Amino acid sequence: MASIAMARPASFPHLRDLALTAYAPATWGTTYVVTTTLLPPGRPLLAATLRALPAGLILLAVTRRLPFGSWWWKSSVLALLNFGAFLPLLFFAAYRLPGGVAATLGSVQPLIVAMFSLAILNLRPTRAVLLSALAGTGGVALMTLTSAARIDPLGVAAMLVATSLMGLAVVLAKRWGRPDAPLLAVTGWQLTIGGLMIAPFMVLNEGLPDTVTAENVAGFVYLGVIGTAIAYALWNRGIGNLTPTSVSLLGLVNPLVATLAGIAFLSQTLTGWQTLGLAVALGALVAGQAGAQQSRKEK
Repeated sequence: MASIAMARPASFPHLRDLALTAYAPATWGTTYVVTTTLLPPGRPLLAATLRALPAGLILLAVTRRLPFGSWWWKSSVLALLNFGAFLPLLFFAAYRLPGGVAATLGSVQPLIVAMFSLAILNLRPTRAVLLSALAGTGGVALMTLTSAARIDPLGVAAMLVATSLMGLAVVLAKRWGRPDAPLLAVTGWQLTIGGLMIAPFMVLNEGLPDTVTAENVAGFVYLGVIGTAIAYALWNRGIGNLTPTSVSLLGLVNPLVATLAGIAFLSQTLTGWQTLGLAVALGALVAGQAGAQQSRKEK
């Protein structure tokens, strides 16, 4: 941990990159509250489709740019990893697992990204970053798990696969770089392709709801615009400007915000162990970013 103590203060551009990238997992942390309070129940594929496809089509209409050359297949691969496969698996896991179990499994993404980074980018994570990732998972477990948590094997498998797919997307996006196109256009490509992948399964398995309330519309608009279009644009920007492990460690913001949102809007309370877990996860996030910044300066 000595490298963390010796790390120089991060520059303003780096802190700005961290803050803008953290916006994405922060808004994703509000998804559970929005889903349970505003969206129609029992329609995970509808939620996934409307979260991705409308936002993607709007971005395409605004930017008026389509993929070109190899970015057709690269965008399709990233769309599958980030949306087409990730969102259905995520909602499948959410329906079969308690939120605490899902959050704990999702918090292992920094470790998965570290392994993919080593295999694909030949980037070896520092010991400080690995320890921070492990501590972050432990903090999230303390914060979200309860003795009554049930373990569903299919739900666990789905969540681990979903987490691995998104982690692979982070590393591949870093390897392929950013095309010569506006960031909103690149985000629109992935959202549209991913939404089109999910839409047929939604129609076949769930169909469209008979009625849509104003609350439903507000929930879909929030998730589509705030939690998807803007969030993924800033997430993609962060992938280009930060190291993969630094980006993935910001995923710890998700359960932190989800816990605080539950307290604010669902009348939930924190036990002593959960408060300790929140402090550990927050400390791991800060220490991990310091370690990642130090490693980046040494290279």
